[in-house]
Amino acid sequence: MIAARRREREYFSSSAEYRHLANRMGSEHLGRVLSKHLEVVIKSRIPGLQSLISKTIGELESELSRLGKPIAADAGGKLYVIMEISRTFDQIFKEHLDGVRSGGEKIYGVFDNQFPAALKRLQFDKQLSMDNIRKLITEADGYQPHLIAPEQGYRRLIESSLICIRGPAEAAVDAVHGILKDLAQKSISETTELKQYPPLRVEVANAAFESLERMKEESKRATLQLVDMECGYLTVDFFRKLPQDIEKGGNPTVSLFDRYNDSYLRRVGHNVLNYVNMVCSSLRIAIPKSIVYCQVREAKRCLLDHFFAELGAKEARQLAKLLDEDPAVMQRRTSLAKRLELYRSAQSEIEAVAWSK
Repeated sequence: MIAARRREREYFSSSAEYRHLANRMGSEHLGRVLSKHLEVVIKSRIPGLQSLISKTIGELESELSRLGKPIAADAGGKLYVIMEISRTFDQIFKEHLDGVRSGGEKIYGVFDNQFPAALKRLQFDKQLSMDNIRKLITEADGYQPHLIAPEQGYRRLIESSLICIRGPAEAAVDAVHGILKDLAQKSISETTELKQYPPLRVEVANAAFESLERMKEESKRATLQLVDMECGYLTVDFFRKLPQDIEKGGNPTVSLFDRYNDSYLRRVGHNVLNYVNMVCSSLRIAIPKSIVYCQVREAKRCLLDHFFAELGAKEARQLAKLLDEDPAVMQRRTSLAKRLELYRSAQSEIEAVAWSK
């Protein structure tokens, strides 16, 4: 090649037709011209290549992020991953309750609409019918009629009416429980990391639902206790303010059994209904507080506490089972990581060419 190029140069420099063009003739000059042209073409394409590579790198990184990080090999690493994913779910659940995400406002709807409406729908007609009032007051006296007021009759009428409040109270507890379960399920769906590990997703969901169930039972117990307290101890001041059966100037010689006339029984029913309505107004405020304390507050505070406690006792094999993922996902992650490495290397080389003189 050296000899051929030398002969080529000698030919063009000695030829009368090409002597004046000798410096622009031959394969060496052609190579330099083509190289310069190729360099110009490449540099003109670099911005497009850089854009394409950057876009591809972004897509690869996005998919890798969606697939999640590789699983740690040691038990400590696996436990850390499980705890972090579970805390992410717990934080999303709290955000729903606190209003950062939607859904928590439905609980207030139970307290502001559903529960008060259920109390208003209560019908005390059966408990406060004339026949029932006469029956309970008569039975409460036993063999001796009451002297001043049928206290035991009042108590039995009030208790039989207040028992009806247990139904709306339990329904409010169940309604809030249903909302909390829906929010937990929604939070699980919104926790991207749980999609990577189906076994862990199931375990976290079961743990959350079990905790909510325990909280519901405790809330129902506390809420019904509020109703039972009202049944067990009546507000004396209410009755002290009522007009006495025998007033000044009255006729104390009238037979006590005459007090069982319809007018007297209607007055008893009216007094009992007023007392029951007073208790309903009080419980309308107290029961939502009890539900929030026993269910909503506890769900925010310790929804996964039992799950975390059980995690500490699990062996490495059991932790690995929770982080078991689809082999196809693992293979896809490895493939994407290799492609990403190649594209990043190409990006560095092209940037070096773009900045070179």
